[in-house]
Amino acid sequence: MTPASEGPAPLRAVAGGDGVVPRLRGDDLLALARACGADDCGLASITDPALREEVPSVTRAFPAARTLLALVGRMHREPVRSPARSVANLEFHSSGHDLDGVARRIVRRLEDSGIRALNPAMAFPMEMDDFPARAWVVSHKRVAEAAGLGRMGLHRSLIHPRFGSFVLLNTVLIAAEVDAPGTPLDVAPCVSCKLCVAACPVGALKPDGAFDFSACLNHNYQQFMGGFANFVEDIAESRSAADYRAKHGYAETVTRWQSLSYGPTYNAAYCIAVCPAGEDVIGPYLADKAGHLRAVVDPLKARTEPVYVVRGSDAAAHAARRFPHKRLRFVRQGARATTVQGFLFGMPLTFQPGRAGALSAVYHFAFTGREAANATVTIRDRRITVAEGHLGRPDLRVTVEGAAWLRFLNREVSLLRLLATGRLRLRGSPRLLAAFGRCFPA
Repeated sequence: MTPASEGPAPLRAVAGGDGVVPRLRGDDLLALARACGADDCGLASITDPALREEVPSVTRAFPAARTLLALVGRMHREPVRSPARSVANLEFHSSGHDLDGVARRIVRRLEDSGIRALNPAMAFPMEMDDFPARAWVVSHKRVAEAAGLGRMGLHRSLIHPRFGSFVLLNTVLIAAEVDAPGTPLDVAPCVSCKLCVAACPVGALKPDGAFDFSACLNHNYQQFMGGFANFVEDIAESRSAADYRAKHGYAETVTRWQSLSYGPTYNAAYCIAVCPAGEDVIGPYLADKAGHLRAVVDPLKARTEPVYVVRGSDAAAHAARRFPHKRLRFVRQGARATTVQGFLFGMPLTFQPGRAGALSAVYHFAFTGREAANATVTIRDRRITVAEGHLGRPDLRVTVEGAAWLRFLNREVSLLRLLATGRLRLRGSPRLLAAFGRCFPA
């Protein structure tokens, strides 16, 4: 992605602006993005109902935002497909840096034309103050979908109609309206081959479309984010170098150094690597599906590697069953609750259907203290729902100080101590609380 030698025509306002918020020609903005190096681009309005959840975060970062310019950067396929993860990671980082450069050039051109604009990062850095709550300024995937640049596939990544899954995304927030925002694609590019399901080493992707967020987070992002926080605590808790080495192998420690020095080290992304969707990608797959399996899918499945899973999780069971040649590396949960609302939000993301088994129960949680909150958690048919307030008749009522509950989740105080000191009170069978805990191995 390199800027064109000659820029596009100057940006022109069109009729319809209110005199305060400029109104631009969408075609001019798209021409600008392509001239600055975007492989594809599209436009979405901040008033698009599909972007309703994005508005609070976007306007906190840039209150003047009116239009979202979605950018697509194409990645090279063979590096991403390589079992050599250093090669794949280099492609992710190089393509990401290029796309951030495209966004900066667009903002420069807009600023020179008197149009205010802001370019959040393609990926990192992010707003980590409330991690593991939302850290991104804008969901590039949602914006790209709204702008008609693709649809998310079974693997939860955007599939571009031409480039397939081999894309990275960015968004430029613009303080101007446009005459013609894009519209979503009518047809999803995903071909439902489910090769992403077959290749995932931790079973994060399910054939029925379900997604185990925590399995993906704990493995693919182990070298940074929540995995890094656990790593630091392991160092602090180690009694000696030998004690530390019992927790982290030599190669793993060096890998963390590499992640710090050269950018986040992703452990997998096999779901993107094996995806055959997209006009530029699908031809060889349709011509020889068995050959695609041999050349692309099988080498990733056969790779001997550590697989990072929480002990007792669905991911651990999946990896042991489907990939016995890979090395299970048991780790703590990478996403930990730091607030009561974070705990409630995170439950559906860390819930383990396989561990729930035949459990069928309704739980009323009453959190007291600074973060007072009431919630109803229903677990039935290996599914979980979390609702605000106390709904229906509970099988177990849990009353607990919010701060004390968070300390328990973070292994700072035992459940028995909370019960003994009265900070945790149960109305119903304690066995139901134990059954609840089994659904969230940590």
